[in-house]
Amino acid sequence: MRHSLSHLFHKSVSTKFHDASGLLKGCTMLLVLLGFSLAATAQNTVVKGTITDAKTHEPLGYVTVAFAGSTRAASTNDQGKFTLTATDSHYTQLKVSFVGYKTVLKTIEAGKEQMVNIALWEDKQVLNEVVVKAGKKSKYHNKGNPAVELIRKVIAHKNQNRLENYNYAEYRQYERMNFYLSNLSEKFKNKRLFKNYQFMFQEQDSTAIGGKNLLPIYMEEKLSQNYYRKAPYAKKQIIEGTKQVKYDEKFIDNQGLSAYFNRLYQDINIYDNNVSLVTNQLLSPIADHSPDFYKFFITDTLKDQSPQLIELSFTPRNTNDLLFEGKLYVTMDGNYAVERALLTVNKNINLNFVRQMQTTLAFEKNADGKYHLSQSDLKMEFGINKNKGGGIYGERKVILDSFMVNKVQAKQVYDGPAQVYAMNSDSKDDKYWTMSRPDTIPPAQAGIYKNIDSLQTIPSFKRTADLVTLFVAGYKNLGPFEVGPVNTFYSFNPVEGFRGRLGGRSTPEFSKRYYFETYGAYGTRDQQFKYFLSSTYSLNNKSIYAFPQSYVRASYQHDTKIPGQELQFVEEDNFLLSFKRGNNDVWLYNNIFRLDYVHEFENHFSYHVGFKKWDQSPAGALYFKNLVGAQLSNVNEVHTSEVSLELRYAPHERFYQGKLYRTPIIDRYPIFTLRYNQGINGLWGGNYNYQNVTANINKRFYLSQLGYTDVTAEGNYIFGNGIPFPLLDIHHANQTYAFQLQSYNLMNFLEFVSDHYASINIDHNFNGFFFNKVPLFKKLKWREIVDVKALWGGVRSQNNPANNASLLRFPLNGSGSAGTYTLNNGPYVEGSVGVGNILKLLRVDLVHRFTYLDNPGAPAWGIRTMIKFDF
Repeated sequence: MRHSLSHLFHKSVSTKFHDASGLLKGCTMLLVLLGFSLAATAQNTVVKGTITDAKTHEPLGYVTVAFAGSTRAASTNDQGKFTLTATDSHYTQLKVSFVGYKTVLKTIEAGKEQMVNIALWEDKQVLNEVVVKAGKKSKYHNKGNPAVELIRKVIAHKNQNRLENYNYAEYRQYERMNFYLSNLSEKFKNKRLFKNYQFMFQEQDSTAIGGKNLLPIYMEEKLSQNYYRKAPYAKKQIIEGTKQVKYDEKFIDNQGLSAYFNRLYQDINIYDNNVSLVTNQLLSPIADHSPDFYKFFITDTLKDQSPQLIELSFTPRNTNDLLFEGKLYVTMDGNYAVERALLTVNKNINLNFVRQMQTTLAFEKNADGKYHLSQSDLKMEFGINKNKGGGIYGERKVILDSFMVNKVQAKQVYDGPAQVYAMNSDSKDDKYWTMSRPDTIPPAQAGIYKNIDSLQTIPSFKRTADLVTLFVAGYKNLGPFEVGPVNTFYSFNPVEGFRGRLGGRSTPEFSKRYYFETYGAYGTRDQQFKYFLSSTYSLNNKSIYAFPQSYVRASYQHDTKIPGQELQFVEEDNFLLSFKRGNNDVWLYNNIFRLDYVHEFENHFSYHVGFKKWDQSPAGALYFKNLVGAQLSNVNEVHTSEVSLELRYAPHERFYQGKLYRTPIIDRYPIFTLRYNQGINGLWGGNYNYQNVTANINKRFYLSQLGYTDVTAEGNYIFGNGIPFPLLDIHHANQTYAFQLQSYNLMNFLEFVSDHYASINIDHNFNGFFFNKVPLFKKLKWREIVDVKALWGGVRSQNNPANNASLLRFPLNGSGSAGTYTLNNGPYVEGSVGVGNILKLLRVDLVHRFTYLDNPGAPAWGIRTMIKFDF
């Protein structure tokens, strides 16, 4: 809230002078202060108003409004509104300029606050002369091209026009995201579901992004104060207010939904070499090497405004590549700064599901003559079909004001986490938002919060949400209890035969402190019952599925397991995993009691302390045998008791919390994990002493036009002697036909074990960099992928049954030859070349195994598939 000086002085005086003895003195002071306040007000020239198109009467956003003859200017918001203030009293004219419109000079009254609305007429003679020549089209060249020379000057001046050029900076930021079901037909609009809620629909010009009919589904607002310090580097955001549409947590993770939308609609900094858009990175038109990928053209010169601007149009050299097209407006005042930018993407771009995209950036001049971002507006529409049918339209608008440079704040302002929430930031009322928004929003848009709340009370909407949850997440909600996951109700394998399973868990509707989970299963071949029971107590009075977690859990499981099978985001007895290649009869029966304590912090550091009592017995073709005297003797069970500690740090991590798993929203930030397990002989029946240490780093590297690389590096060492093979590291194998990123896709179950190892997995997606140049693939929009996995390891002599007769023998295969091996003869290496984005969701890899090909049943080649949704 901005208050005039007179208002502040009135308020001050009214609170100071209450007693009669000070009345005369107070009145005298009041007259003096009023005199000063009136004089001060007389010095201020404040102009507010709206700029519109004279023909259509539509508001015009990002129009430059300035005091004539000065550098003091402002831009209109998307509603066409502006506010321009000056402490000098001699300004008598307002200058309004916008690309494609005639510049307007408007007389104003100096030293007064006034409302001025201006309508701009289209300028049909922007260019002084247009020459049309017939003949052969000249080939585009960078050399000698004035547009390229200009963009090189913009590139050379990038650093001085970046925020990072200042030692200190601060600003206030407002951001708003809106999402709608878009391009809806009248038939959809008139469905019975929406019969009494027609007011929810919003109509717009049918040519606009999203089509005529829009149905709001989400809205989020955030108001923050931001601080930047160059050295030591610090960037701090204090969120003063936040508000979002809330859905029933039974169906949707609101926190994860917000994280996902914020990942898709990130800040666009045109001064960065690469700009994040959805889950990809597009090369900025002012990147260091942008002339190698873009064509630039000078299309206009705007001489009737200060500073003068050059309109620079650009387009990709290859329209399939991940590049922008649009226009830049470059200042000719020596800064070579971007004063305004209009960014779109070509319809041929190798970007999935994006129907349309439009970004508008506006920059304002600082007191030192440099420019800073003042507004950005990113609009995108997504759809399964790029040309027709319903879709999702989203818009993210950011407005920066109160920008100040080189103002030093106290050290504690910059210290601490990069983002913090002020107390009660999520409980601001409607009055706060009405007063705090730097722009106004239509009543229909502001009513989204209440409309969505009303929508969720409709029985038909609840039934629809319930069905979608059952189909997508696999759970049927029954109030305090939910049944699932349904894809585990039926499966089969060589050991259990047909396996039926039924389970479920309690929900926060039952209790926010206590949670219970259970399932029961039965195999028709082994005729054994399996079961699982767990009880969890939340320590922070939040759902145990919500971030940050803090809980204690006790569980007991009696079930089967394939040694060395490691799965991500899927249950082990999922029906689709019933189909496997080769022999799949090496199994375990497990009895596992666990006691776990998990604690997460807001900065995404977490620790996990656990106790595990584990009894393993062989199943199927697997056996446990050791040497007693000269005879091999069967061992029924291996008993261990261990305590564990896991430390995990995932800076800036974002994810969507599903019913079973957290689905990570992958970004460029690394994830560090350190695990320690201590086996204790004699504790609760445990028979072994050992220490197991594992360190893991996972990171995505973005390589601009060459795509991105996901790298996972891991190392492990087991300290201890006389450790049987079930307690060694059984390397993650995969005998399904699905391509698994964190498993060895041509390794057989229990084929390799180690007591020390180092591994690296590299998965690189070129994002169509090469295929975009090949005519057929260019239309298919396939993407080329290369994957390499290497594993170095071994078993020390004291843990190798070939050297230690007391240890369990490595198992043999069905033909009596060795089935389990060490890596003492060199690394295991496999690689693949793949084609992704087939039908926008399928990845197919041709996998080759390079080493240990003499092992029985070792496949040299294989084809694996993977379903993956990529933008």
